[in-house]
Amino acid sequence: MAAAIAAAPSAVRVADEPLRAALAVALVTVLAVLGPALGISPWWITLLIALLLGGLTLDAARFGGRGGHLLAETLPGGLGRLRRIAVHESGHLLMAEAEAMPVSQVLVGSLACLRSGLNTAGSTALEPPASVKMSLADLRRWSRVLQAGQVAEQLVYGDALGGADDRALLGRLWGLSGHDVTTAQREQRQARREVEQALRAQQARLGQQADQLLARAPRLWRPLPAEG
Repeated sequence: MAAAIAAAPSAVRVADEPLRAALAVALVTVLAVLGPALGISPWWITLLIALLLGGLTLDAARFGGRGGHLLAETLPGGLGRLRRIAVHESGHLLMAEAEAMPVSQVLVGSLACLRSGLNTAGSTALEPPASVKMSLADLRRWSRVLQAGQVAEQLVYGDALGGADDRALLGRLWGLSGHDVTTAQREQRQARREVEQALRAQQARLGQQADQLLARAPRLWRPLPAEG
């Protein structure tokens, strides 16, 4: 879940790749060791292993490694997962509106992002700044908008699961600014307090915006959401 400049692809998250590989190896090992003891035919074990490896290959090639996320968002509990993403992106959207920062696109869910060439679960695309070395006032605006997704999650759910890409982008913007680390950290803390106050004051609207985004979020094997 990320706010991206000019709809550029968000940073690809590769942390799931070693986990998927480890789980695959563990499952293959279990099948090989326990299969015969449980009376499972070696032929079935071979077929299951082939299907597992084929699925992982297809996931990497077709869905950028996000096949598991697509399935999770399709299952009955997937709406809860998608709504958290919608809340996160709504935080970005509302703060961008407050800061008069144009938003060109908001995506909720892995399927919507994959269709747009993004390897993430949610994205809010913002117009890039006029210069990479921004004024302190503009840096403060970006600090509020980029932290708004995490703050929105914190307000609604009590914690924030997304926002790693947002933090990385904010760190790069401050790094290019020429300001020292102490100033950057102080300003970001102040911006976060301001965002918390702003979103808490309009938490009902935050929920409404999230519901609207959720209603438009596509899922596998579901009808495409109506436009408008």
